[in-house]
Amino acid sequence: MSTEETNNENQTEEGAEETQPAAPAEMVEITLNGGKATIAKGDHIQFKEWPSFNVGDTVKVHYRITEGDKERVQVYEGAVISIRGEGLSRTFIVRRVSHDVGVERIFPYHSPSIAKIEVSRRGKVRRAKLFYLRQRSGKSARIKEAFDASAVAAAKAKKSGGKKKKATKKKEAASAAPAASAPAASETAE
Repeated sequence: MSTEETNNENQTEEGAEETQPAAPAEMVEITLNGGKATIAKGDHIQFKEWPSFNVGDTVKVHYRITEGDKERVQVYEGAVISIRGEGLSRTFIVRRVSHDVGVERIFPYHSPSIAKIEVSRRGKVRRAKLFYLRQRSGKSARIKEAFDASAVAAAKAKKSGGKKKKATKKKEAASAAPAASAPAASETAE
């Protein structure tokens, strides 16, 4: 073997060691303009997980606003009137009435500008889109609140504090006292 052949063999062995197969990138399926595409997930694609909310719920969206070199968080509170799309293109519309003027804002669900979403009220609605609220004002524009039995019980317990416990202790003591005195009276009668 010549020295050139051995050098080539050494180089190919070294090259094989250096080029290791890259780890498979995580693939994400997105929907854009009705068509589906699968792309590799990069740093620019981040799925967010917010508390679950539906149409009719009142939410507080903490949105980051950049003005020049300053950044601040502004809270936008209103009723969710629409949720559309899926995946990265999912958006929701929040409507609020400010100074007797209805204002709607569309938020991308996975936007990096959203700092936090809080659900302040759960709404009880029978429609998927609440666009009819645009023509209504005052009492007719209100959304009924959905009540969860366990949440209502927890709120009552929290509101009453320790008062409920004292009342039950008095009732238990009152019911235990006649029961204890009744057998004692029958023993003395015999």
